[in-house]
Amino acid sequence: MATLKVIRKRIASIRNTQQITKAMKMVSAAKLRRAQEALMQARPYAEKMAALLENLSARVPPEAHPLLKAREEKRVDLLLVTADRGLCGGYNANLIRAAEGFFRNHRQNKQNKQKS
Repeated sequence: MATLKVIRKRIASIRNTQQITKAMKMVSAAKLRRAQEALMQARPYAEKMAALLENLSARVPPEAHPLLKAREEKRVDLLLVTADRGLCGGYNANLIRAAEGFFRNHRQNKQNKQKS
């Protein structure tokens, strides 16, 4: 049977672990917030670049480059990059869930087009 001293030591150890986990959570939340802010600041730039590329590709004849040709979609590849540090389990789960949803929707859209 565990003595009172061992039980108190175990409780103190658990409290220390909780404090460390809480600190790690706060640090990761701050990093996520900074990353989200950087993403939001880059969004206008990305939208302007997409508009510029769309405008340029509309002016160039499709024969100019093979990537500008409209062609049948045969295969879709998706590169999924997950995190492996800190408290990233929820992030990874959401990322994988989004990828699965993308494939599900893509498969349904492809089947609907084939039926039409």
